[in-house]
Amino acid sequence: MASKREFLTSLRVARQLRRVRSLYTAGAVLWAAAAAWAGWLDFGSQQMWVCVLLLTIFTGLLTTASVWIRQLPPIHQHGGHESPRRAVTAAQ
Repeated sequence: MASKREFLTSLRVARQLRRVRSLYTAGAVLWAAAAAWAGWLDFGSQQMWVCVLLLTIFTGLLTTASVWIRQLPPIHQHGGHESPRRAVTAAQ
């Protein structure tokens, strides 16, 4: 059975990978739009090829982060307490 420390570390890793994945998604969308715009204005220009290069880099990073998230072991969260909570009643 995994220790509590390993459990918390795996939660942090999963959370960080999801944040990074959303950042890479936004970057890929931005560079795709920039490449399309630069290609529309002047197809084959240096600016278009730089945008395509950055789009390729962000797509590769996004793919890598997505693969790593899939390879993480499933995380079973517990309620945080070992014993169930009791309902609070007003004293009369």
